[in-house]
Amino acid sequence: MEKRWMLHTKRADFQGIARDLGIDPVTVRIIRNRGIREEEEMRRYLFGTLDDLYDPALLPQGEEAAALLREAISRGERIRIVGDYDIDGVCATYILYRGLLQVREALGRKEAEGGIDYVIPHRIRDGYGINRHIIEKALSDGVDLIITCDNGIAALEELRFAREQGVRVIVTDHHDIRLTEEGEEQLPPAEAVVDPKLRDSRYPVRNICGAVVAWKLLLLLYRMCGLSREAWLSFLDFAALATVGDVMELQGENRIIVRYGLKSLTEGCRNQGLCSLINRCGLSGKRITAYHLGFVIGPCINAGGRLETAEAALKLFLSEDPEEAAMLAEHLRSLNEERKLMTEEGVKEAERQALEAFPEDRVLVLFLPELHESLAGIVAGRIRERLGKPCIVLTRGAEGLKGSGRSIEAYHMFQGLCGVSGLLTRFGGHPMAAGLSLPEENLEAFRRELNRGCGLSPEDFLQDLWIDMAMPLSYISGRLVEELSLLEPFGTGNEKPVFAAKGVQLTDLRVIGKNRNVLKCRVREETGTCMPAVIFGEADRMEKELKGFSRVNITYYPEINEYNGYKTLQLVIGDYRGTGNA
Repeated sequence: MEKRWMLHTKRADFQGIARDLGIDPVTVRIIRNRGIREEEEMRRYLFGTLDDLYDPALLPQGEEAAALLREAISRGERIRIVGDYDIDGVCATYILYRGLLQVREALGRKEAEGGIDYVIPHRIRDGYGINRHIIEKALSDGVDLIITCDNGIAALEELRFAREQGVRVIVTDHHDIRLTEEGEEQLPPAEAVVDPKLRDSRYPVRNICGAVVAWKLLLLLYRMCGLSREAWLSFLDFAALATVGDVMELQGENRIIVRYGLKSLTEGCRNQGLCSLINRCGLSGKRITAYHLGFVIGPCINAGGRLETAEAALKLFLSEDPEEAAMLAEHLRSLNEERKLMTEEGVKEAERQALEAFPEDRVLVLFLPELHESLAGIVAGRIRERLGKPCIVLTRGAEGLKGSGRSIEAYHMFQGLCGVSGLLTRFGGHPMAAGLSLPEENLEAFRRELNRGCGLSPEDFLQDLWIDMAMPLSYISGRLVEELSLLEPFGTGNEKPVFAAKGVQLTDLRVIGKNRNVLKCRVREETGTCMPAVIFGEADRMEKELKGFSRVNITYYPEINEYNGYKTLQLVIGDYRGTGNA
C-alpha cells in the first residue's frame, strides 16, 4: 500500500531543552513531535515514576464506590463482579476479585460470612457487558451488590431492571457516555458510577483502560481498610497488560504504568499464571516489551474469550499451582495458534473477494459465512491494513448477518452506518471501528448504499507515514541509540521514531531468512558514511526493485545489533523511494 511521507514541523528550543534535560536535541525533537510541549512535561515523560500517578480520589464517585464496597464486605453481603471477555475486562475482573478478597481478609470476615465471585459474559451467547440474564441469575443466587468492570456505562435498561429488583450496582467503566439529543449525559441508575469520561470528572486524563479504573478504585478501598500501597502495586503487571492490550495511548499516566509494569514483568513476574504464560510464549529470561504484551501475550489471553470462554484466562491468573498453571497457559497458547490459522484463512478469502469481486468499491463489505464471528474484526483490520480501505466483514449468525468494521482516518465509520441505518438490525461504534447486524436479504443494498454515500476520493486511501526528522547517518552513535531507548515503551500515541535519509546508495543486497523475508544491505551516503541495514518484507521482490535504482530515499530506525557477543550499529529500513535508474 502506497504511503505518503509527511515530515513533522513542530517547533521548540531544542538545544536549550536538551541542555537542561541532559539529552540529545534529537530526543527532544521526537518528544515534541509526540505532542508534548513544556519542559516539565518532557521531564515527566522521561523520568516519571509511580509516585507521579494521579490520586484516585479524583475519579468521579470513586470514594463513594469504595465506601459502598467496604460497607458491603463488613456486613458480609454477597458481591458479584461482572467483567468483560477481552483482555481489559479479564484483567479488571482479576484485579477486583483478588483485591476484594484481600479486603475481606483485612476486615476479619470469613468466606462463609460473605461470598465474593465473578461472571464474565460469553462473547457469543451473552454479548458485551451486563445483561438481564446476568441480573436474574444474581437475584436467584442471592447477590446483594454487583460491581461491573470495563462495562456498564451504557447498560441503562439493564440497570434500571436491577434497581427495580432491589439489586444494588456499582459501575466502573472507561467507555464513552451516552448523550441525549440535547447533549445531556445518560447515566445508568447505579449506586455509584466511576468513569473518568464523566463531564464532572476531576481526573486529569480520560483515556485510561477499564482495568486501571478498577485498580485505582481498589487503592481507595485499600486506604479505607488500612492495606498498604505495596499490596496494591502487586496488581501493576495486570494494569500494564490491560493498558497495552486495550490499545490505550502510551503517554502520561499510561506510559508510567506500562513502563514500570514491563520492568516488573522482566525482573520477576509475581503471578504464577502469568509467569507460566510468559514461559509458554518463549519469553522467559527476556526483556518484556510492549510489543510482547500487545502481540504475543495479549492475543493468547484474548483467544479464550474468542474461541471458548474468557474465564479460561481468569482461571490461569488465579492458579497458584505451577503444574496447573502450565497446563492452562499451554491451552491458551494452543487456542491462539488455532485462532491465528483461522484468521489467516479468513484474511486470504477476504482479500480474494476484495480484489476479484469488489475492486472498485471504496468501502469493502465482505461476507465470510464460515468465519468464526469473533474473528470478523481482526480480519477486517488486516484487510484495512493491506488494501488501505475501510472494511466490514460479515459472518452468518443465528439471526441474520453479524460483523465488525475497521476504518481509515478519512472515513467516519459510525456516521457511515448511521446513513444506512434503515438496512441494519443493530449497530454501534465510533469513527474507526463498529459492530453491526442485518438481515441477509439486505446485504447487497447495504454494500451499494454504503459506497454511494461514502464521499471518499482516491487521495483518502494514501496512508500517511510521519517522519520525525531527516537525520544523516554520520550523526548516529551508540550513545544516541541507547538514549532513544528512554522513549520506550512504544505504541499507540508514542510511536517508534522514524528518521529519513535522502539520496543514499544501497549496496551488497542479499536475501536471508528461512522464509526469504529479510533483505540485508549496506547504506552509503554521499559523505562516505556507510552502515549495515535490514529490510523486512518480500525480500526477493525488494531486491529486484532496488537493483533498478541508483539512489534511494529511505525511512529508518537505528538499533544496536548483537551477534556472537559483538555489538554493531544497524539500520532497520521501513520504507524507500527510488530517485534514479541504475
